[in-house]
Amino acid sequence: MYRYDEFDAAIVADRTREFADQVARRLSGELDEDSFKPLRLMNGVYLQLHAYMLRVAVPYGELSANQLRRMARVAKDYDKGYGHFTTRQNIQYNWIALSDMPKVLEELAEVGLHAIQTSGNCIRNTTCDPLAGVAADEYEDPRPWAELIRQWSTFHPEFTYLPRKFKIAITGATKDRAAVQFHDIGLELAPLPDESGEIGFKVYVGGGMGRTPRIGRLIRDDLRKEHLLSYLEAILRTYNLQGRRDNKYKARIKILMDALGVEGFRAKVDAEWEAMERTTVDVPAEEIARIADYFAPLVAAPVPAGTAREVADLRAKDPAFDLWLNANVHAHKVEGYAGVTISLKPVGGIPGDATTDEMEAVAELVDRYSQGILRVTHEQNLLLPHVRQDQLHALWMALQVVGLETPNVGHMGDIIACPGLDYCALATARSIPIAQEISTRFEDMTRVRDIGPITLNISGCINACGHHHAGNIGILGLEKAGDEAYQLVLGGAADELAAVAQQTGRGFSAEGIVDAVETVVEAYMGLREGPETFIETFRRVGITPFKEALHGSVSA
Repeated sequence: MYRYDEFDAAIVADRTREFADQVARRLSGELDEDSFKPLRLMNGVYLQLHAYMLRVAVPYGELSANQLRRMARVAKDYDKGYGHFTTRQNIQYNWIALSDMPKVLEELAEVGLHAIQTSGNCIRNTTCDPLAGVAADEYEDPRPWAELIRQWSTFHPEFTYLPRKFKIAITGATKDRAAVQFHDIGLELAPLPDESGEIGFKVYVGGGMGRTPRIGRLIRDDLRKEHLLSYLEAILRTYNLQGRRDNKYKARIKILMDALGVEGFRAKVDAEWEAMERTTVDVPAEEIARIADYFAPLVAAPVPAGTAREVADLRAKDPAFDLWLNANVHAHKVEGYAGVTISLKPVGGIPGDATTDEMEAVAELVDRYSQGILRVTHEQNLLLPHVRQDQLHALWMALQVVGLETPNVGHMGDIIACPGLDYCALATARSIPIAQEISTRFEDMTRVRDIGPITLNISGCINACGHHHAGNIGILGLEKAGDEAYQLVLGGAADELAAVAQQTGRGFSAEGIVDAVETVVEAYMGLREGPETFIETFRRVGITPFKEALHGSVSA
């Protein structure tokens, strides 16, 4: 993994000292909250319903075991004993006192962690495929490029005050596990169309969630690697100059793309790119190679002969181990290894939350089984990328000791959910209790396996931090006449076949939404053919049969 150099350390130290002074001025009353707000947001500090919240960056989702230990210590010493992992592969602390923020940032900086660009109208934390460098379907590891983008975008003087926040995601595989088409810019490493065999970038622009969900539009499929930063700069300049600033709800790049159209937008970007002569921020090949060296493939220790047979025997003897292997273990490009997702979605639990004890336990397992490296996934789970297959059973047994063996990854119960009205000042309804009720309703893991792969996402307001638009089943919490109400949407997807979910009709009460989800699942079970997944069935039959199951006869 990449290790911050002396320049990064100096940047973080300077910012931490500067923010400590700003906090002191706020606490003394020299700064009021309105004046303090833009300063705290530049340092990842939000004011939520009950307290300040700190969002800590995890660039492209990669952490060391020691960094996770420090996160656990912060949760224990300064919060209420837990942290919340987010869909941007970050971690949030909900109860840190403002007076403690500078000290927390100092302690995080000691292990190469910070909160820079986790909020504000800037380029946010670049997210990445959690199986980067691991997946067998990968053309190229995207992490070096994500790190390059981090270095380029940190405190970029031209893009510090964009019209609105800006999010970039990158993948290098045929299967999109980074939701690139739901980002302001989505990058996909793939063979160039000139049949040279070289790898370049497909560039999607204008994706996003919120009030106006959009799938990113492909504006280029032939971007050569050496031009990545200059082309990104051309896109950001076009947006910075022409994006709306009069209305924050219409300030995202997707709105500019709607206004100009794909061809019009591409023409403006290309004109800007040509004016830059395409080379103003191109990076020397030796610098790219230097960064890539930090992400060298793992040194694979030999796996004992007969491991595959031994694992097969163990799963045949133990149905629970078999369930966990099927749901939580992923193919690895190195023979004899696997990637393992640790679900942070226990039955009845809060999606994405991890206690101090859990984080410390996972850190020990990461050192023991995954070469000291782990990933945060955008589904709010943790992933051990390099596990020897002969150690899978021992890892599973160790996870049971700390209650982290839930075998629901990619299935019912593996719910993406925002904090909702329990914490967020913007929310209009609760997300967490609904997620807990659904998880409890579908606690039978044999049934969950029979239902098969499915994504379920919950947002507590129209801002869509729970990505409900991208869920196979999505739930949007709203306020209606003083009560919480929930809209049910179906058919969304965040993979390479990205789609925005469709509304099913009138909403449901807090008491009725879980039954509505049950109705949708039962309807699918009756409609599916053979081994079809939920989304495959939905794409074949459309939304009408589900509307009828929920609301009765639906007119054409």
